[in-house]
Amino acid sequence: MGMNVLVGQSGGPTAVINSSLAGVYQTARSCGAGRIYGMQYGIEGLLQEKLLDLDTLLGSSLNIELLKRTPSSYLGSCRYKLPTPEQDEGVYQTLFRLFAKYEIGAVLYIGGNDSMDTIAKLSAYGERIRSEIRFVGVPKTIDNDLLLTDHTPGFGSAAKYIATVMKEIIRDSNVYDLNSVTITEIMGRHAGWLAASASLAKGADCDGPDLVLLPEVPFSEELFLKRVDALRAEKNNIVIAASEGVRLKDGTFLCDLAGGSGAVDAFGHKVTLSGTGRYLGSLIRHHLGCKTRAIELSTLQRCASHLTSRIDVNEAYQVGGVAVQAALAGETGRMSAILRRPGAPYVASCETVDVQAVANKEKSIPLSWITPDGMQVSDAFEAYARPLIQGEQIPIYVNGVPLHTRV
Repeated sequence: MGMNVLVGQSGGPTAVINSSLAGVYQTARSCGAGRIYGMQYGIEGLLQEKLLDLDTLLGSSLNIELLKRTPSSYLGSCRYKLPTPEQDEGVYQTLFRLFAKYEIGAVLYIGGNDSMDTIAKLSAYGERIRSEIRFVGVPKTIDNDLLLTDHTPGFGSAAKYIATVMKEIIRDSNVYDLNSVTITEIMGRHAGWLAASASLAKGADCDGPDLVLLPEVPFSEELFLKRVDALRAEKNNIVIAASEGVRLKDGTFLCDLAGGSGAVDAFGHKVTLSGTGRYLGSLIRHHLGCKTRAIELSTLQRCASHLTSRIDVNEAYQVGGVAVQAALAGETGRMSAILRRPGAPYVASCETVDVQAVANKEKSIPLSWITPDGMQVSDAFEAYARPLIQGEQIPIYVNGVPLHTRV
């Protein structure tokens, strides 16, 4: 028998995170791994020895197909910040004792920035104690803010959902011959990739959002109101896509001005950014006297498995498989990544990169992809993002609704 493999999922869910889990499981099985375990609720669950036998749960082709069509984290997730060994070496001793107990030879962790921090710390500690266990990260985040990968699995499907919903919101807003402004609030704490994807609604049958507000550009109340007022002279109904992370020049989030919570999680991230759309709506009503509506896509945008991008599903599966192959080949302290070939048509492949260069860092939209006024994205963004939303994976419907799988 080959080495035993352990895989976990961490951070916020996506529509395709389980495709990565399927890629890890099927690749490990086809490469002759021994037993394949899943962490229930990530590293936090592992510390409580909550392990699942994935051969029992996923050992059929039907289960795999359902898994790839099931949104959110099949194994459960956590937002547990692994301390440094200097802060608490006992946590590492517990984890490596569990690795030894279950004869784990490779650990795969599917997640975003903070999850890559976990892999970076475990691999560094493993190297320090001369452990032969391999630690490899699998990228996941709808925020698309990981470095050293062209894009991140989860983003393409979220972008497809946002662009589709934005088209429908625009159609709805134009029903009545009345002056109105609709603000759609979209996820994105520090990077505006998701809000920018609203621009993909634009086409022969749709003008797309009139304004796109991003965290990369400091918000100016004066310029914003001036621009909205100018648009009112051109059209009755205005639609704005706004990132929840839009903030003032001094760093103050607009949602905080709307009375948002200042609570943060273990990683120092704001727990909730809700309120940006409501703040913008009240600003417009107060200064321009215009009817407004604020719509929050909230968690709907991250787990819409009925509207996934086929490209995204396939690439999520591939990065899971490449991570396993890297671990079985002896690599550690790495993350699987997507490499795009320049030019058209869209072609991408997978490789591994140094996870230390990814952990705790964020990738923002290049300023050259944002229009000079800071309120729209350029054609360069569309050229980058449009290929990532292509194709669909049709759910398996039972009694009129999609069928999912669960532990």
